[in-house]
Amino acid sequence: MADDLFQDLPPPISARTVQNSSESAAGEPSTKPLASTLLPALKSALKRPKTIQTSPQPEAAPEKKLRFKTTTDASEKQVIEAMQKIASHIKNVAKFSKASKLAVQLIQAGSIKESTSSHFFAVLEAAMASSFTNCNEPSIRSDYHALFSAAQDVAQIFNEKQQDSLNTWTIRAVWANDLFTDDSFVFSKATGRIKEAISALPAATKEEDDEEAVSLKDEPTNKTAEVSSDDCSGGDDPDPFGLDVLMPKGEGPKAKNDEEYKTPLRLRREALISCLEIAAKRYKTPWCQTSIDILSKHAFDEMSRFTARQRDAIWKLWSSIREQETRRKQGKSVSGKLDVNGFEWLQQKYSTEKISIRHSVGGSGDRKCEQWLG
Repeated sequence: MADDLFQDLPPPISARTVQNSSESAAGEPSTKPLASTLLPALKSALKRPKTIQTSPQPEAAPEKKLRFKTTTDASEKQVIEAMQKIASHIKNVAKFSKASKLAVQLIQAGSIKESTSSHFFAVLEAAMASSFTNCNEPSIRSDYHALFSAAQDVAQIFNEKQQDSLNTWTIRAVWANDLFTDDSFVFSKATGRIKEAISALPAATKEEDDEEAVSLKDEPTNKTAEVSSDDCSGGDDPDPFGLDVLMPKGEGPKAKNDEEYKTPLRLRREALISCLEIAAKRYKTPWCQTSIDILSKHAFDEMSRFTARQRDAIWKLWSSIREQETRRKQGKSVSGKLDVNGFEWLQQKYSTEKISIRHSVGGSGDRKCEQWLG
C-alpha cells in the first residue's frame, strides 16, 4: 500500500544519476528529459557565492592636509628689503627675539646666498653692535645662541674677514652662553673649545701691548684692585675679577675710536677673556669646579698669548680660583669628609694604589686573581 503512494513520482535524483551512469556505461544513449533533470543538480554542485557587481563609484577626492612652506618664493629684492628691516630692529634688545627668529627663518629657507651675503652679514653685525654683553643677557641668551649657531651653517658664503668676525661673535654668542647651561656635558664641551681656542692664539707682541696701553689710558684703574677669594662664589659683584675694564663698552666716541685699531685677533682674545670670566662666576656650582680648575690653569699656562692687561686679569683670576680650591679642600661638608669633587677624590684614591705592570692583578697590588687565571 505504501509503494502505491509513490508509484507515479519520478525516482530520486541520486537514484536517477546512478541509473543514468550505468546506462551510459552500457552504451545506451541518455534521454533528454534525464539531462534536463540533472542540470539543476550540476548547478547546485558547482554553485559559488555570487559576487555583487556594483556600478563604479567616482574616486574620492584626496583629503586636504595642512602643509607648511619650508621655502620662500620671494624675489632677491624682497629678501634684501627684509634683511634691511631686520637689521634696523635687531639692535633693539626688546625686539631682538622676534628679529632673530626671522633671520633664522631666512637661513632655513635657503635665502642666504652669495648675492645676499653682505646684507645678511649686516644683520649679524647689527646684532653685536650695541654691546657685546647683550648676547649674554638671560632674556635673549637662547635667541643669540640660535642665531649664531644657524649662521655657522652658511659661513662659507662670507669672505675671509667676515668669517673671522663671525667666529669671534660665535665665541661670545654660543660658547659663552653654553657656560650658563645646567648640563655638565655641554659645559665641559664649551670649556674644551675655549682651551683649544686659547692654544691656537699666537703669542702677543710688544706692539700689541703698546696699542692696548694707548686705548686704555683714559680708563679708570680702580677696577684692577685685588680680588678676594669670596668673589669666586658668585656674589653680587657683577665684575668680581676686574675684567670689565678689558671689555668694550658699546657705542660711543671712545668705543668707536677703539674699534679703529682693533684687529680680529684682539677681538678674539677679548671674547675668550669674557668666557673665562663667565666660567669663573660659576665656580660655586660643584660639578663645574673641575672643568673651571682645568680651564683657568690652562689659561694661566698660556698667558703669553694675551696682552699685558689681559695677562694681569688672568693672573688675578687664576689666583682667586686656586685660593678658593684650597679653601674648598680644607673645608668640611655635612658628612664630615673633605669637600672635594670627583676628580680630586679619584686623584687622591689612586695616588696610594700599588700597581705593578708585571704581576699585580688585584686593585691594591695583591694576587688574589692569580689562581683563577691559572
